[in-house]
Amino acid sequence: MPRLFTPLTLRDVTVRNRLWVSPMCQYSAVDGVPQEWHHTHLAQFASGGAGLIVAEATAVTPEGRISPEDVGLWTDAQRDAWAPIVAAIRRRGAVAGIQLAHAGRKASTWSPLTGRRGSVPADDGGWATVAPSAVAYDGYAEPVALDIAGIDRIVAAFAAASRRAVEAGFQVLELHAAHGYLLHQFLSPLSNLREDEYGGSLRNRARLLLRVLEAVTDAAPGVPLIVRFSATDWAPGGWNADDTVTVARWAAERGADLFDISSGGLVAHQQLTTGPGYQVELAARVRREARVPVNAVGMIDDAAHAERVLAEGAADAVMAGREWLRDPHYGLRAASELGAEIDYWPAQYLRARPAGARRPAA
Repeated sequence: MPRLFTPLTLRDVTVRNRLWVSPMCQYSAVDGVPQEWHHTHLAQFASGGAGLIVAEATAVTPEGRISPEDVGLWTDAQRDAWAPIVAAIRRRGAVAGIQLAHAGRKASTWSPLTGRRGSVPADDGGWATVAPSAVAYDGYAEPVALDIAGIDRIVAAFAAASRRAVEAGFQVLELHAAHGYLLHQFLSPLSNLREDEYGGSLRNRARLLLRVLEAVTDAAPGVPLIVRFSATDWAPGGWNADDTVTVARWAAERGADLFDISSGGLVAHQQLTTGPGYQVELAARVRREARVPVNAVGMIDDAAHAERVLAEGAADAVMAGREWLRDPHYGLRAASELGAEIDYWPAQYLRARPAGARRPAA
């Protein structure tokens, strides 16, 4: 059996394979409530053989949305709208996860679907943003520096959202501490210029993330928890792989089960070269030096490449995004390409099953 199609257990949750769906924003919610689009979008990946499906960045407060069209989990109505989507994923044999997020200074921006860039004015439904310091992302409105009371409210919001997520049926939670959003903004010295207990040293800059992690584990005890890191800012003087290794150790000590290793997104002047698997070595380093489980992401777009990442010990799982959008049945195709005998081909699709593939269990 190819390693990509062996199960992986996180606490009490067993994922049927190691080919997972990355959280991908759809910018299609109404007042934070997921719509029929989200149901179809996510359930199709479960039919297509995915192991873990992580729903898109989901704001824990209204002000934490990337755009006015982002999903949220700050109300019970949002929770109730997520429940049938989660049930559809689980009925098809996949594990349902959700990424909890706050966009910080990168909030209140135009959805990419509008073709516009920058901050949304208040007259068009935008709002004032918050951040560790009053330092704007290039081309966006200047945020308000959070005071201690504001930080406390955000910690509480993450905890409340995690409770709602579990009530909706999600089996895995992910904290978004990457791509230049609020938790990442606190981690990086390029965006965090504070001089109190949340700024300065690495321990202080990691304080908010660790507080959120502890609050979420208290609110959702026993639920597997993933932390997504940008392992480097790709910018001089910024957050880097050494920092990621150290903070991953601290997070694991406080209950994080796996780390989703991406990179970049904090500053517009980042310098990086992309290509197939360009972030794999970052994941491998965190796995090796922090001695924690990780998944790799970043242009790992074919089954053989994904299998090689696992076989070489660079990661414990692989997340893909665009390849699942191109082919929502990527999991079934990858199993056929690697000769994996899986028993979760949908009965309705058996006529398309390649010769020799294993029939579903009765």
